[in-house]
Amino acid sequence: MAPRESVLTADSLEKRYRIKGRRLGHETVSAVDGVSLDLGRGEALGIVGESGCGKSTLARMLVGLEKPTSGSIRLGGEEITGPAGLGRRDLARRIQMIFQDPYTSLNPRLPVVDIVAEPLRVHRIETDRSRLRNRVAELLEQVNLPAEMMNRYPHQFSGGQRQRIGIARALALNPEVLVCDEPVSALDVSVQAQVINLLRDLQRRTGIAVIFIAHDLSVVRHVSDRTMVMYLGRLAEIGPTHELFTTPTHPYTQALLSASPAVDRDRRGARPSRIMLLGDPPSPTDPPSGCRFRTRCRLATDDCAGIRPPLDPIVAGRPDHRAACIHKDEALRDAAGLVSHQLAE
Repeated sequence: MAPRESVLTADSLEKRYRIKGRRLGHETVSAVDGVSLDLGRGEALGIVGESGCGKSTLARMLVGLEKPTSGSIRLGGEEITGPAGLGRRDLARRIQMIFQDPYTSLNPRLPVVDIVAEPLRVHRIETDRSRLRNRVAELLEQVNLPAEMMNRYPHQFSGGQRQRIGIARALALNPEVLVCDEPVSALDVSVQAQVINLLRDLQRRTGIAVIFIAHDLSVVRHVSDRTMVMYLGRLAEIGPTHELFTTPTHPYTQALLSASPAVDRDRRGARPSRIMLLGDPPSPTDPPSGCRFRTRCRLATDDCAGIRPPLDPIVAGRPDHRAACIHKDEALRDAAGLVSHQLAE
């Protein structure tokens, strides 16, 4: 994929939370530990990983709902962290978020017209009631909802329709970046595809950059140009989506893909062996030294305990696909047996 102008960059982001009580033996837990990313204009970046890996915390830092403990975030070249960074009001005009639960993210006491128009009022973009209604009607039509529904209340809509309202509200300010935090996980399977296709269509038509967080690999594969895999607060692998799914290099990425439902089969109709992870996920209050995945990794050696693996290119001269594993050459040889087990396009 050709290089794109960066719209959002994050460098060495960390987020640590103070925990209560001393019986655990630690005063802080590291939810995000040294994560960097670069989002191009018009690009869709997927973020995957199991629950507790730091995906949502990272998203909340990117939109300004959480302050990083350390590291920096730049939006369009402007710093948004630190005392001299963009204010929350200015940031909200340029980056918006779609939340996971459509049932709690909408004010039940307001009709849809007021919910969608609220950002326009808050930022004083439009105050005339008639023009506000016209703009809301346009936004609802963008997300395939009839304009005549604007006077209804959230409880009168289905889950999928509520999420469309949330998308319309997020688009009201014409932001540069849209962060979607598992926007379909609370919806019925029959509705998920509709919302996913809507987001992908909007992204292509408007040119907005999208960060799409999900635990469903098939969703991320469908919507993302690039995919990054997180494990216990750290970045394990990042690369072009097609390449990452066909040549997964980090042992954790390989395990995720081998555990996904096998819709397609290889030519012999056989299923490859599933990679079984060892033990239980480590506690985030006491993560392993060195590589955090080493306690569950089939390739782990003594060196993995003393080395924090750098996020290096898989192939020299190809910085677009990188993995944090000192045994990535050996892992790469295992990747060929996983290709036939991945989800169909």
